[in-house]
Amino acid sequence: MTLKLTATRLPLFAATLGLFAPTFATMPAFAGECPADQVAAEAMAPGATAPEGVTDDVLASIDLSPKGGDWKGSALRLRKLVVQPGGVVPWHSHEARPANILVVEGSITEYRSTCKVPIEHKAGEVTAEFGDLAHWWKNNGSKPAVLYSADILPPMQDDDHVM
Repeated sequence: MTLKLTATRLPLFAATLGLFAPTFATMPAFAGECPADQVAAEAMAPGATAPEGVTDDVLASIDLSPKGGDWKGSALRLRKLVVQPGGVVPWHSHEARPANILVVEGSITEYRSTCKVPIEHKAGEVTAEFGDLAHWWKNNGSKPAVLYSADILPPMQDDDHVM
């Protein structure tokens, strides 16, 4: 449902937002993002290189080859990753593989090449991964972290379980 703000609804909408102002004021400005003063090129050295305590299930995959041209050999896939406490998603790059990650349960820490400090991702947060980015993830919590990953797998990566 789309909320259409009309002149008669606008005051009610503004008043409703006012009720939540104290909540918004205490929330981090950019949850799950690198703080602006911590962003830098090659800020973090590569980390873990092997998966540990993580299951990676491909839920669906679409061959994009019928779209022709640059899509030949590429696939759009959706995966469910469950990272156990202490588990690791190893160091990998997103230069050629854009992805969106949704954290649905638990929390997980990202160690990103472009950020000087670790980034904590909590349930409900989405992270876009693309371009000059390499990183690894670790579950530093006491409960499993459940993530859904939607990405475009380029032709050179024909292994369906590339992290």
